[in-house]
Amino acid sequence: MVVEATEALAPVQPRSRSAGGGLWRYILIRLLLIIPTVFILVTTVFFLMRITGDPITAALGGRLPPEQLAERVHAAGYDRPLIVQYLEYLGAVFRGDFGTTITDRRPVVEILLQYGSATLELAVYALLVALIVSIPLGLIAAYRRDRWHDAVLRVMAILAYATPIFFAGLLLKLVFSVWLGVLPVSGRGSTRTELLMAGIDTPTGIYLLDAIRLGNGAAIADVLQHAILPATALGLLTAGVFLRLIRTNVIGTLGQQYVTSGRSRGVSEYRLVTKHAYRPALIPIITVMGMQIALLLAGAVLTETTFEWKGIGFMLAEYLKARDFVAVQGIVVMIAVVVAVTNFIVDIIAAFIDPRVRY
Repeated sequence: MVVEATEALAPVQPRSRSAGGGLWRYILIRLLLIIPTVFILVTTVFFLMRITGDPITAALGGRLPPEQLAERVHAAGYDRPLIVQYLEYLGAVFRGDFGTTITDRRPVVEILLQYGSATLELAVYALLVALIVSIPLGLIAAYRRDRWHDAVLRVMAILAYATPIFFAGLLLKLVFSVWLGVLPVSGRGSTRTELLMAGIDTPTGIYLLDAIRLGNGAAIADVLQHAILPATALGLLTAGVFLRLIRTNVIGTLGQQYVTSGRSRGVSEYRLVTKHAYRPALIPIITVMGMQIALLLAGAVLTETTFEWKGIGFMLAEYLKARDFVAVQGIVVMIAVVVAVTNFIVDIIAAFIDPRVRY
């Protein structure tokens, strides 16, 4: 009886939350957050594009007689109430229809598919440059904390992040293309390589992959040479952020108990930094990588324009000059969707690597 009374009075232990349930709940929440994020972005872009009036008047105003311009506006439905246009556009976007450009009458989706692979290729190159530069330099800055090496690297990181991309690109072109003459000044490939790419039956649009499919070593080398300068100009922007982040986190990790214990057992500082301290410090890099993808896509507009790298950023600049707001609106919305999905994927990867993210 005493045992039964004791068991009855014992407090009920709360059920432990399973790690798997927490992970899937986190994934579901992050997935659902994509919907309002994309909705807000689409709405913001739509109304910002309408500040200057309807797209046809913005693109063709002054080049057509008023009667023809009014006919074009009416045929496109831009003389209807703005809320009606907005609801119609919203429905079209969710069906995957981003409209048709005014200047060359092409579906925006076709432009995204044709030039998106070039921007993706450039973003991957730039991310590789950022990681190759930032990881070793961030480790050196942390190991040489508060010494002249650290001070120089921190200044370099600030300059890399603060320097306008177009200025960095022009400077790289001046030094390596004009003065030294060792790298191409612009484009994604030479004329010969472009002709070879045109002969592929089902091109991917990613020149390096297409050159590898051709099995042509000269084409592969040519594609990589053309990618060095734009990838460096864009990658240094992100490298500045990564370097400071790695430095801060490695310094924090070096103060942890397990590192102190290893030091007391005679483990070398080099091994402590390269084998034990830097891996945990890379987790924050993954968590901010989604935001850096947005930065890379924004920087791609200036990079592609500077180096005539014909991707989405280059076409966005061209349509902006032509005041083709239908094309601009579609491209910006698509970039926003890509950024939202990329952030979701990065968040999930971070949750798998670091369980603390979902709690």
